[in-house]
Amino acid sequence: MKKTFIFLVLLFILFYLIPCYAEELPALKQDEKMELIFSGGEDFKLIPAPSESLIEKIERNITLFSEKLKGKFSVWLSRSSKYIEKMKEILIEKGLPEDLVYLPLIESGFNVNARSPRKAVGPWQFIESTAKRYGLIIDWWRDERRDPIKSTVAAAEYLKDLYSMFGDWSLALAAYNAGEGRIFKALNKAGENNYWMLLDTSYLPSETKNYVPKYIAAITIAKQPENFGFEEVGEYETMNYTEVVIPSPTDLDIIAKCAEVDLNTIKELNPELKRWSTPMNVKQYIIRIPEDKKEVFLSNFEKIKPEKRFSYDIYTVKKGDTIHKIARKTRLSKNVLYEMNGTEIFKNLKPNTKIMIPPHEKFILTKEDMFQDKKISKKKKIKAKKHVKQAKSGRQTKLKR
Repeated sequence: MKKTFIFLVLLFILFYLIPCYAEELPALKQDEKMELIFSGGEDFKLIPAPSESLIEKIERNITLFSEKLKGKFSVWLSRSSKYIEKMKEILIEKGLPEDLVYLPLIESGFNVNARSPRKAVGPWQFIESTAKRYGLIIDWWRDERRDPIKSTVAAAEYLKDLYSMFGDWSLALAAYNAGEGRIFKALNKAGENNYWMLLDTSYLPSETKNYVPKYIAAITIAKQPENFGFEEVGEYETMNYTEVVIPSPTDLDIIAKCAEVDLNTIKELNPELKRWSTPMNVKQYIIRIPEDKKEVFLSNFEKIKPEKRFSYDIYTVKKGDTIHKIARKTRLSKNVLYEMNGTEIFKNLKPNTKIMIPPHEKFILTKEDMFQDKKISKKKKIKAKKHVKQAKSGRQTKLKR
């Protein structure tokens, strides 16, 4: 019995365990690893002389994306296929390395609606001040940081400026993450003009220290997904469209109806639009529709009377109404009322005055709206506390006298 048992154990080792060990890949040497890792080209140098510690930093991120975050990264790769060709065209047109197109992989996963805790928005994750500096419009009606085309133009201009400042792509990318001011400060303190040398100092945030290795890991996988276990990455249809100039405001569902497509198609092609219509604060708007729908759109659009193209509800002013009372009655913020009507109408309100308000069935309060309302409410409370404090201080001064 014992001999039989020993024989079976030996068979198990022979047929199951030995082949498993035989199939294991030998450890790659440093130069072999570098062949797999993306290091840039002549016009896009990212990695200096490779070292073991540098490769380890990149490998850690490759492992993160291909194992722990594999499901998410696969979605990001799939989503990138929708925008990547259009974005590449813009980068090339601006004279930039086309491989910068993979930066949104680590910024947003190519999600046009991405919003970070620091309030950076869109595929390229612009904060509001930088976005406006590079010509993107952000108001109640639209946020062009979410537009994959306009935000790519802005990102290209910003990256070009950063490269002009630092003369090095690793530093330019670090500045894209942390801001140019912080990188200049770190370089001055370290007395170095090398991103990789800064990694051994305390002058950069940990996120910025990992930013370029993370980007290199992402682009390495994106260029050869099958080598890292991403055999079946789905692909979206490329973003193809034609543009038409229309009177503004016009409801998005009217645009969809005229183009003979569903509303989501129009929203996906124009993700910068935050409301039910194109903006009220412009007379014309360039709208994107599917590229084969221009003729049918224009034909259908002409048939709709101008007064039927934009929808809104009406609030009729009552005696004693103020902007505050109307806001409370309609459950809208003063900001919404001002956006729809301007400010002049509220300076001398008279009974029976007609106030435009968003259409109940189409208006959705966004997260930004809620944040803005909270911000305004907080400012009011601070102002009120300040007045109370000043009043108390005034009374105490009088008593002392």
